[in-house]
Amino acid sequence: MNQADIVVVDYGLGNLRSVTQALQRVGANVEVSDDPTALTRADGIVLPGVGAFSEGMENAKPFRETLTETVDDDIPLFGICLGMQMLLSASEESEQVGEGDVNGLDLIPGKNVRFEREQTVPHMGWNELTVERDHPIVAGVDGQYAYFVHSYYAAPEDEHAAVASTDYGRAFPSVVATDDGTVFGTQFHPEKSGATGLRILQNFVDLCDISA
Repeated sequence: MNQADIVVVDYGLGNLRSVTQALQRVGANVEVSDDPTALTRADGIVLPGVGAFSEGMENAKPFRETLTETVDDDIPLFGICLGMQMLLSASEESEQVGEGDVNGLDLIPGKNVRFEREQTVPHMGWNELTVERDHPIVAGVDGQYAYFVHSYYAAPEDEHAAVASTDYGRAFPSVVATDDGTVFGTQFHPEKSGATGLRILQNFVDLCDISA
């Protein structure tokens, strides 16, 4: 089997080195690129991210059109942490800091919302994954633990978009995906989640091999 060619999007806010090393550990050919045209040559795309939603969307503007085109071409797109939140339509975070409406990629309709006041934020540390429905990305990880650092969580319009959930004072979607399964994201950091994270990334690479 040929190794999947994975492009990690470099838009200035990603944990690029750790993500790249973890993908290489599970057998992927990895290219980190700030060139949108590189995405069109990929078997799969990773959109990592740390930081604010508005800054992420501003930095990702040069990639927006190409990301939509690659999704239309059924190239798997995997968003990590902020990258997952950017897959949605909007975020309360922009409103909280007075930046008004900031449009997400709108690939998974919904909004990112802040944890309630009784929850300590950010939610940081290891927490359990509960698989809610079948999807290749979560094969073998039900009941396993992953590493989280976030203050906002995804609230998709379609409850079916929640592939796995995690409890932090309330249940929230920790893995989301489109109905066709080619766009998905994890709120946690697989590259920091030990064996669980490597299994998630292996599942992603395997999915890209099938799609290629």
